[in-house]
Amino acid sequence: MTDRPPATPPTVCVFTPTYQRAYTLRKLYESLLAQTSHDFEWLIVDDGSSDGTDELVRSWQEEARIRIDYLHVDNGGKPRAINRGVKRTGSPLFFVVDSDDWLVPTAVEHILKVWKRIEGQDRYAGFVALRGTDEATPMDTWMPADGIDVKYWDLFETMGFRGDTSLIHRTEVLRDYPYDVAPGEIFIAETSVYYRLDEHYDMLTDNTILTICHYLPDGLTHNFVANAKRNPIGYWKHKRYCAQRSTTVKGRIRETMLYLVGCDLAGKKDPVRSAPSRLLAASLFLPAKVVRRTLFR
Repeated sequence: MTDRPPATPPTVCVFTPTYQRAYTLRKLYESLLAQTSHDFEWLIVDDGSSDGTDELVRSWQEEARIRIDYLHVDNGGKPRAINRGVKRTGSPLFFVVDSDDWLVPTAVEHILKVWKRIEGQDRYAGFVALRGTDEATPMDTWMPADGIDVKYWDLFETMGFRGDTSLIHRTEVLRDYPYDVAPGEIFIAETSVYYRLDEHYDMLTDNTILTICHYLPDGLTHNFVANAKRNPIGYWKHKRYCAQRSTTVKGRIRETMLYLVGCDLAGKKDPVRSAPSRLLAASLFLPAKVVRRTLFR
């Protein structure tokens, strides 16, 4: 099914990239049916599934209880799927919800309320809310404060936040900053785009749980080391940026170490010379070799 979205698009695009996850999608579908506001479309980009996802989604489209746009593509990875979704939707807000997550009943209604506060304020890329293990429990910490302007990097690096976020972005902003996935690879960290947005925009914090999350053993987060090894150019590129961006001593050490690991994975020559801080990279060169041979073996 490749039907285009309706002529007058809803405000929110709930976007789900999926691959071989027919067995998890129903819970998300049911949570969308339960939304207190239906001012949304559910855009699914199926990244080459062969598990009956297409038949399942077609049956939901025939029910016509919510707006569903479905696109089946050759397997190219989640970042490329997001790029496709951003290009395809006509909605002004873009909300990525993974195939193994689901929404609290008031999620869309709450998004619309926050959007009214920042609509037309071009300094915002969007706003950052929470993911939780249930409606009352965040994945780790609550936001350091509610309703403040932040850079996504600073939220984790200097403000003490830990956990997972629900991110609602202006679609037009995401169109200007697509994921840059290396040829032959299928992944680069989602934060690679969020950090680039930081250079031009703020995010508004929202201390509300919108998404319920339980990581599956076949998920991207669970298999981050394997992802780095399978997508070394993307990992190296992202970690070099992080090493350059970091402002704390702990952060610079961590990111420079991982940058050196990325250089090794990607087969980059003379990693110390091309490091953001040559002195720090030289001092961490041997420890990074140990990390590469142990954690990234």
